[in-house]
Amino acid sequence: MSDRTITGVERLSPAELARWRNAIIVAFAIGGLALATWGPRLPDLRAALDLSTGSIGVLLAGVTVGSVAGLLASTPLLGRLGARRAIPAALLLVAAAVAVIGAGAGVLHSMLLVGAGFVVVGFAIGSLDVMINVEGAAIEQLAGRTLMPLMHAAWSAGAAIGSGIGAGCAALGISPTWQFAGEAALMAATAAGLGRAIPTGARAGDETPGVPVPATERLRRWLRGWADWRLLLIGVVMLGAELGEGTANNWLTLAAKDGHAQAAATAALFFTVFAVGETTARVLGGPLVDRLGRVRTVRITSALGVLGVALFILSDNVVVLLIGVLLWAVGVSMGFPLGMSAAADSGPNPAARVSVVATIGYFANLAGPPAVGFAAEATSLLTALWLVAILFTVAVAAAGAVRPPREKTAAGPSVPSGGGLLG
Repeated sequence: MSDRTITGVERLSPAELARWRNAIIVAFAIGGLALATWGPRLPDLRAALDLSTGSIGVLLAGVTVGSVAGLLASTPLLGRLGARRAIPAALLLVAAAVAVIGAGAGVLHSMLLVGAGFVVVGFAIGSLDVMINVEGAAIEQLAGRTLMPLMHAAWSAGAAIGSGIGAGCAALGISPTWQFAGEAALMAATAAGLGRAIPTGARAGDETPGVPVPATERLRRWLRGWADWRLLLIGVVMLGAELGEGTANNWLTLAAKDGHAQAAATAALFFTVFAVGETTARVLGGPLVDRLGRVRTVRITSALGVLGVALFILSDNVVVLLIGVLLWAVGVSMGFPLGMSAAADSGPNPAARVSVVATIGYFANLAGPPAVGFAAEATSLLTALWLVAILFTVAVAAAGAVRPPREKTAAGPSVPSGGGLLG
C-alpha cells in the first residue's frame, strides 16, 4: 500500500474504524440495490409509458451518460464536501432519483421525467462508486488487511436483493411506483445514519474539504491519469473482469439455452450459480489476497476464468457447464475490487485515479456485451464468448500492475502503514 497521508483518521480507535468499515460496506450494498431497482420492472415501465423496447433502451442510455458524468464529478465533490457529507448526499440523490422514476412512470406517465431520473440516478451511482472505493482503500490501509473484495461482495449482494425485491413485487402485483418509493425511503433512511460513522478529513487527494481547486487543475490531474501507463494497465485488468461480468449478466442464460439446448429453467439456474459464485468468491477473497498478494490472486483467478469460459463453450455436459460457470464467476470476482485498491494507492489524488480506472471498467461492462452480441451475429454466441477468454488472458499478463507500492516478499502480503486496527 502507499504511504500517502490519510487525514482525519489519525486517532481512530478500533471500534471507530470498524464502524467506518461497516458504513462503507452498507454504502456498497445500497449502490448495488439501487442499480438493480428497475431491471426486473422494465416490462411494467415500458407498459406504463407505452414505449417500444428500443425507446426503453434509449432511456437506459441515460444511466450510462449520467454514470460517466458522476465519475468525473466525484473528485471535486469529495474535495469540496469531504466523504462524510458527499457519500450521504450521493445516496440521498440516488433515493430521490429512484422515487422520481417511479412517479414519472406510474403517476405522471412522463417519458421526459423518467429519462431525467435515469440520468440523475446514473450520475449519483457513478460518483458514489468512486467515493466508496476511495474510502475502502483508505480503510484497507489503516486496517492492515484486504477488505475491498468483501466490500464489492456487498455490492453484489445488494444487487441480488434488489433483483429479488423487484421480482417479488412484480409477482405480487405491486406497482413500480410503490416499489421504487419504498426502496427510496429505505435508501434515504440509511443515508441519514451513515455520515456519523465516516471520519472527517481529506482522502480524495492533496486538498482540504471546503477549499476549492480550480476546474482546470482538476481536469489536468484527471488527464494526467490517462497518461500513466501503470494506471492504464490496471484498467486492462479491470477490463477483462468487467467484460466477463457484463457478458455473463447479459448473455449467459441465452448462451446456455440456445448454445447448449438447455431448458429455460436450467438456463436461468446457470446465472444464479454465476451470481452466487461471484459473491462467495469476493466474501472469501480478502484472506486469499493477504496470503498470496494481489498479483498472484489476479493471475490465478483470471486463469481460472479462462478455463471456466473454455469449459462453458466446449462442453455440453450439464455438470461440466456448471463447473465452467463457477470458474467464470471466480475469474471476474477479483479484478475490479483489487484494481480499485491498486488505483487508489498508485499515487496522489486517489479519487482522480479511481475515476480513470472506473471509467475503463464501466466501459467494459456497458459496451462489452453489445460487442459480444455483434460478434455473435457474425459467428455464434458461443464462439463470441472466446472474446471473454482472450481478455481474461490479457488480464493474467497485465496483473503485475496491481502490485502494491510496498510489496512484501513471498512470505506474506504487504502491511500498510497504520497497523492492523481491525485485527
